Amino acid sequence: MQAGAILQPSVPRFRWRAVILSVLLWASSAAALAQEDAEKDIPDRYGLGLTIGHTVDPVGDIDFLMVTGSALFDYEKVWRHPAPRDLRFKVEASLGGSFRPSCDLMASAEMLALFYLEPLSTRSFKPYIEGGIGVIFTEHRVKDQGLHLNFNPQIGFGSEFSFEDGATYFASLRWHHISNGGLDNENRGVNSIVLVIGRFLW
Repeated sequence: MQAGAILQPSVPRFRWRAVILSVLLWASSAAALAQEDAEKDIPDRYGLGLTIGHTVDPVGDIDFLMVTGSALFDYEKVWRHPAPRDLRFKVEASLGGSFRPSCDLMASAEMLALFYLEPLSTRSFKPYIEGGIGVIFTEHRVKDQGLHLNFNPQIGFGSEFSFEDGATYFASLRWHHISNGGLDNENRGVNSIVLVIGRFLW
């Protein structure tokens, strides 16, 4: 009984010490992680540009032009898992239309992964590869296309161009595909070559 009376008060003290030690360890590790994040913090970037496209399959007579707004984020900030430092996550929204052979509305929303080719980069030239998927609405349809609203996977390569006045421009060439993924019995895909050019605003 006497031994139990001596041990009993020490148990709560041990628990409090363990709790305090755990909190201190958590605080120190959180501070270290915060410092590491601050050291590698990559700012968000926003751009505005033009998407210029020409169909190559199944027809080669549709030309289109859209105004495209884009936002570029550090990949880890969006998806919350470790990723290469040169990997970014891009979102785009475009609005415009075809102007040949007829004027028809087009609108799209995209998400892409962008990877900088750092070994090939210089102070003013920063190449990258990119690819992703989105949805696109086209007022026009080719024969057997099925739907006006379709999926829109894209893949391509491009570069950023920086100048001494601080302005940074970008240009990329992409393979642009439209199809409904089997949501409709008619699913004739439309393939285009697309050029995206623009400038980062901030």
